[in-house]
Amino acid sequence: MAGRWLGPLVTKAASGARDLSTGVHVGPPFPGSAVSQTPLADCRAVCGLNASERCGFIRTNPDCRTEGGYLDYLEGLFCHFPPSLLPLAVTLHVFWLFYLFLILGVTAAKFFCPNLSAISTTLKLSHNVAGVTFLAFGNGAPDIFSAMVAFSDPRTASLAIGALFGAGVLVTTVVAGGITILHPFTAASRPFLRDITFYMVAVFLTFTALYHGRVTLLWALGYLGLYVFYVLTVIICTWIYQRQQRRSLVYSVPGTPELSDSEDDRVSSNTNSYDYGEEYRPLLAHQGSTAQILAKALNPVDTKRWRSQSASWRLLKVFKLPVEVLLLLTVPVVDPDRDDRNWKRPLNCLQLVISPLVLVLTLQSGAYAVYEIGGLVPIWAVVVIVGTALASVVFFATSNSEPPRLHWLFAFLGFLTSALWINAAATEVVNVLRSLGVVFRLSNTVLGLTLLAWGNSIGDAFSDFTLARQGYPRMAFSACFGGIIFNILVGVGLGCLLQIVRGHMEVKLEPDGLLVWVLAGALGLSLVLSLVSVPLQCFQLSKGYGCCLLLFYSSFLVVALLTEFRVIHLKSG
Repeated sequence: MAGRWLGPLVTKAASGARDLSTGVHVGPPFPGSAVSQTPLADCRAVCGLNASERCGFIRTNPDCRTEGGYLDYLEGLFCHFPPSLLPLAVTLHVFWLFYLFLILGVTAAKFFCPNLSAISTTLKLSHNVAGVTFLAFGNGAPDIFSAMVAFSDPRTASLAIGALFGAGVLVTTVVAGGITILHPFTAASRPFLRDITFYMVAVFLTFTALYHGRVTLLWALGYLGLYVFYVLTVIICTWIYQRQQRRSLVYSVPGTPELSDSEDDRVSSNTNSYDYGEEYRPLLAHQGSTAQILAKALNPVDTKRWRSQSASWRLLKVFKLPVEVLLLLTVPVVDPDRDDRNWKRPLNCLQLVISPLVLVLTLQSGAYAVYEIGGLVPIWAVVVIVGTALASVVFFATSNSEPPRLHWLFAFLGFLTSALWINAAATEVVNVLRSLGVVFRLSNTVLGLTLLAWGNSIGDAFSDFTLARQGYPRMAFSACFGGIIFNILVGVGLGCLLQIVRGHMEVKLEPDGLLVWVLAGALGLSLVLSLVSVPLQCFQLSKGYGCCLLLFYSSFLVVALLTEFRVIHLKSG
């Protein structure tokens, strides 16, 4: 079983010798060099070595090196834990992975989305423009940043493809099916046909890129151009529909909770996540001294709500407390719907010092923060000095009771800070998943379509189910397709474009054998079945349709796992 992972990462044309002690291919020395080279082998071969050789293999094999991130998880697993405690180390890594997903969810829902909503309000964007741009970016932030991080390394590019395709299959089957089971409804025909058509085009583009094994600059710009065309199509279709409504004076039936085919509120699955929660709102505003205001602003627990919630909610809140306090301290949040716009003078002034420091410490995993200007002063020290001076001016020029005229600028600062927090957490998620793949000898594709896809989509799933139970299944169903269009087009397009801008001629895609084609085929098949079956039902979606979608996902998951463990495989020769 382990032998299938021992293939070298060198080309077949290069001749190599096999190390008899490890069974790992060793590349030939460079021409003219008499020095033996470092073994270049698949990192997943480490588990087939003796325990005494694993640490050296991890430290010397280039395929085991971690690009970006703050922690080297592979070295921690195989060098800092004795072999007998490897199961404990893996368990700790799994718990840390779940906590990283919690960080991603809290940051996106409580801080990233509210600031994007405030920015769209400040720029006076319509609901449709905001829904398919800023707010779609907010809801898809974990997927987008995970894809961007994964595309930064050819070894983990398949992780991004697996996550984006896996999330697509999950959302269009499990989430969409769950919505119809919870609340059967009549789907909005035009938005459904429009969104599924665009998504099928996006999947076809990615399928073609996988077939060629690379993404060029023109291909990456094509992804982003298609998304711009999608946004324009949504805006134009909505404008035409509203104009027709005004002309014909057609109005919806009274008592129906649905909106209309225009999907004016088609922002995405996290519709109610733009409000960052009652726990951040004091019952009486602007009471007490400056120190008391700061203490209240940094307290993420509403005692009244705490007493009324269940034990499971309280337990989850305890786990979230460290993250929420840290984010409250570092990420400003602007709320245009409140009279004070969430202005907290002592906290906002403190954030003027801490937020820029977080920006430089999280950008490229802090690589730029330690750079010394003129060989004397590091950049982080300059940022602290400038931030302190600016905070002092704001503190003495404002009051506790009234937000300043330029308070809206804090939304942009909060957007940047929360985005880099999400990017830092996504980097760690990708690195942890890769280390778990090495331990369990799993491909990046299967990790992407399972753990990464599930972790990034679980928040959207619960939000969609909540909308369906509240009587808005059409809105939730539309969000299933609208959100993933943004994720795949912008995730692949922007992720690859950033790598090309950094000096790469193109982004290499190395599919993990048959599995990635099973994944792409399952996603394409699910979209084709929905495109055919939904109109045949006259867009009246029943519980039976939802059960069929759940059965489809279960079958796909079984086939994917059987393919991963080579129960299903192509005949060689």
